[in-house]
Amino acid sequence: MSTTTSGTWAPSRRTGWPVRRMPRWTLLVALVLIAGGVLVALSHKPSRSEQVADFNSYLSAMNTGVESCAGGLTESQQALDAVQAGSSSNLKTAISLTTFNAANCSLASNEALDDLTQYQVTESLARFNLVTCTDDYVAWSSDADQAQLGMLAVLQAGGSAARASAAVTLRHDLARLDADRATIAAILHPAEHTLADPAPLPALPG
Repeated sequence: MSTTTSGTWAPSRRTGWPVRRMPRWTLLVALVLIAGGVLVALSHKPSRSEQVADFNSYLSAMNTGVESCAGGLTESQQALDAVQAGSSSNLKTAISLTTFNAANCSLASNEALDDLTQYQVTESLARFNLVTCTDDYVAWSSDADQAQLGMLAVLQAGGSAARASAAVTLRHDLARLDADRATIAAILHPAEHTLADPAPLPALPG
């Protein structure tokens, strides 16, 4: 009795170049190196002197970012005070100066301020919440811009009623600057105390 099998079997055929597999020991070495790097990173604790140096670098970067805006805000306040004290002959100069200084407190016009939006706080200072503090400096500059627009409204107001209304708005703008400074101080003063670092903080008028 004969037995027949239907169908035909043929071995599978591979195409293309043979694929070389990575030796297992190579993978193990890579894993060991990665794990070692992680352990080294975790085990390194920055010294107090390193943290102080990094903190001072942070303060310097913040000062560089806001100093021209801060200086302009002081000039605008002085110009407004002079006009309100009766120096009406300086009104045109005060308006021109305040217009320029207000624009200089915007990210679009001030490259140093815009750089703060990209600032990276070093890992040694992570415990001090300085990322939020950097955002607060940017917020302060924006509020300084708005406050100087308020000064312009006072300078350009026609009539006592319009001037009084603009002055009320300006007081609210200046109060916002006070709040910004308090928020920043609430972050930086504890860091100064912890690090025993008496370095001066960037001056923020308002």
